[in-house]
Amino acid sequence: MFEAAEAGRTVSKADYESEVAKLRWELLDAQRLLKASRFPLVVLFGGPDGGGKSEAVQLLNEWMDPRGIVNRAFDEPSEDERERPPFWRFWLALPPHGQIGLFMSAWYSVPLVSRATRKTTLTDFDSALDRIAAFERTLAADGALVLKFWMHLSRRDQKRRLQNLSKDPLTRWRVTKAEWRRHRQYDRWSATAERLIQRTSFGHAPWFIIDAADERYRNLAVATEVRDALYRALGPGTPEVPAKRRSRAIKPEEPAAVPAQPSGLVSRIDRERSVLDVLDMTPTLSKPAFKTRLLEQQGRLNKLQRKAHARGRSVIVLFEGWDAAGKGGAIRRIVSALEPRSYRVIPVAVPTDEERAHHYLWRFWRHLARAGRVTIFDRSWYGRVLVERVESLATQAEWSRAYAEIREFEEELTEHGIVLVKYWLHITKDEQERRFTERAKSPYKSWKLTDEDWRNREKWDLYELAVNDMVEHTSTHHAPWHLVPANDKNHARVEVLRVMNDAIERAL
Repeated sequence: MFEAAEAGRTVSKADYESEVAKLRWELLDAQRLLKASRFPLVVLFGGPDGGGKSEAVQLLNEWMDPRGIVNRAFDEPSEDERERPPFWRFWLALPPHGQIGLFMSAWYSVPLVSRATRKTTLTDFDSALDRIAAFERTLAADGALVLKFWMHLSRRDQKRRLQNLSKDPLTRWRVTKAEWRRHRQYDRWSATAERLIQRTSFGHAPWFIIDAADERYRNLAVATEVRDALYRALGPGTPEVPAKRRSRAIKPEEPAAVPAQPSGLVSRIDRERSVLDVLDMTPTLSKPAFKTRLLEQQGRLNKLQRKAHARGRSVIVLFEGWDAAGKGGAIRRIVSALEPRSYRVIPVAVPTDEERAHHYLWRFWRHLARAGRVTIFDRSWYGRVLVERVESLATQAEWSRAYAEIREFEEELTEHGIVLVKYWLHITKDEQERRFTERAKSPYKSWKLTDEDWRNREKWDLYELAVNDMVEHTSTHHAPWHLVPANDKNHARVEVLRVMNDAIERAL
């Protein structure tokens, strides 16, 4: 695969200077148009030592407006980063709509190094690449333009580049013993990189192999690909992209589409009866029994959470349910059993302008706590397949693919060791009406009731169908849904605590 890039391509100084002026203007023009668009540009740079990754990033910052560019280089994860799932730091670094993110040593670095140094098996390497492919597919499906450049050097060119840097006193510091060691293992690193590129280059996130031996050719090739990709993505009204290509995009066959009905679900739902129809709504708990069992479960939770904190196990609890189903009351019973410094409650409302400028999962990734903490979401990422679906705030394509994106997200959380507990608090339509009426009469509860609450009742059947699909497509063995009958508040509050305690206990 790399042989095609080893063509000794060069550009004369005169040709280079004549192209640069026009290319710089076109890059600025494309960046100006991108600023008003509804998608970001994500550019990754990889390649062997001496390939010019840093120089390419510096070039784009020089030729474009750096105020619209986010530059990120990732070293070994810090202690704070290791306490969260691996992709947490990458999600937070993503540029918002209209901006450009230039990434060095990003999500490919750890899998590449681990495999090339034989610290992981080939199976583990392929699994990590599959995770990356799913991540990039999620970004691209939301509109992000993803480009990946492999700055290729032959063994001979890399040796020459390292020698030249070592000879100059001003650049000698840039060449380390580790880089020479990797050069001696060139074939191993090259074979690992070739497999990485072949398994992760797709039409929505292509790898471009750049012959980086000649600096002028490298600069023009990278800048031209960025310009062309932006003009294609921006569509009508932009200059026509030249047919001539300076580099080769590696584009294997696209992966198979994710099936609408995944395997591994806890249960199949009969379409004639929703999952909520078969839920037993009769359980009740007397007030004396409630007080006793509440204290028992709260005491149990306090001990389990302390143990989880000592072992660095985080807990994420999310609540979905009908309006007035008792989510707030259940949350209060949980937090009253916890040390105030150990938890955080995240109320999820309409996204802010900053949140709307990112993928919908971005705002939830940013709230993931450090190891040992408890994070409680009052409403969650399931808004994409519930309220956004029913209220037509998301297109059918957007909420349909969200099932797979959410399963991927939750699998990353649980693989990292996070205990994930998901509740749907269910009440009947009659019980909801009774609670609405009661709230309207109460001077200290009336603020909870809005016109939107009454309006949502008119779409009860649509929401029930959405809940049914949500459970069917996202209740997995590692992240099952817990459907809690909540007509009786006492029973629901104790049941929520019991389920949470059981989940933490199993994880420990």
